[in-house]
Amino acid sequence: MRKRVGLVVFVLLVAGLMVGVPYVWGSGKLARHTSNAVAPADLIVGPTASETPARKANPAAPTAPTLPPALLHPAPVAVDATGFWSWTVLDRRTGEIAGSANAATTQRTASMIKAWLAADYLRRTANPSQSNLRQLSVMIRSSDNNAASYFWGLDGKSASITRLIQICGLTDSKYYIDWASTMVSARDAARMGACIGDGRAAGPKWTDWLLNEMRNVSSSQEFGIVPALPEAERATTAVKNGWIARSDGKWHVNCLAVGTDWVLSVLTVYPSSKGMGYGASICSQVTHQLQA
Repeated sequence: MRKRVGLVVFVLLVAGLMVGVPYVWGSGKLARHTSNAVAPADLIVGPTASETPARKANPAAPTAPTLPPALLHPAPVAVDATGFWSWTVLDRRTGEIAGSANAATTQRTASMIKAWLAADYLRRTANPSQSNLRQLSVMIRSSDNNAASYFWGLDGKSASITRLIQICGLTDSKYYIDWASTMVSARDAARMGACIGDGRAAGPKWTDWLLNEMRNVSSSQEFGIVPALPEAERATTAVKNGWIARSDGKWHVNCLAVGTDWVLSVLTVYPSSKGMGYGASICSQVTHQLQA
């Protein structure tokens, strides 16, 4: 009888242990599944919001100084003119350009290209002869065509225009037939002027010499931009204009000037019956309005 009672007690103890163990495992499994739950507030470790150290704001980056506008600067331009006209003004300090809506349209350079022909020759010639320097001076100051054809040959003709595009970063221009027919846009003409002004065109040795020649062109070559400038600016402005009345019955009159902190180019094409002064007037009107 005692053996039977003891056996019953043993069986009950074993059964109780088997019922309790699964409950503990189940609680453990539940704890693992809910481990991402937010802990009670009294268990959060770390500083409270009021104890979090304040971060100092980063100092503002210094702003670049604002340059005053160049003498000639972007402004609305309106000209009542027949035919084609375009313009571009370039800030020599920043390289920024602005111009007419058709500033990328190309026209013949005529004599305006002579400034590049001189620069291209001087950059590539270590010691130009005195005779050639005199010829260059005549070509720039008096716009002599024979001298232009001479240096056009020495520069390799179309190869010179290829170098112009590469060295001065032109985007629209191209060689066409001869030096006078080189096709250039107003914005490329301004880039060419900047290239002459900063020394890339003629090189460090001859840039000042070339700019001096362009500042001393004969009075007949100063039409367009220079007469529209303030008196104090005229003496420091380098010029190379171009003009030609072609057999197609049209004048091509172009103006290029390199100032102290600006470059301006104006291209015009219009009926020959209006005369050369018509194009010169367009250049002057554009210049006046870009000073507003």
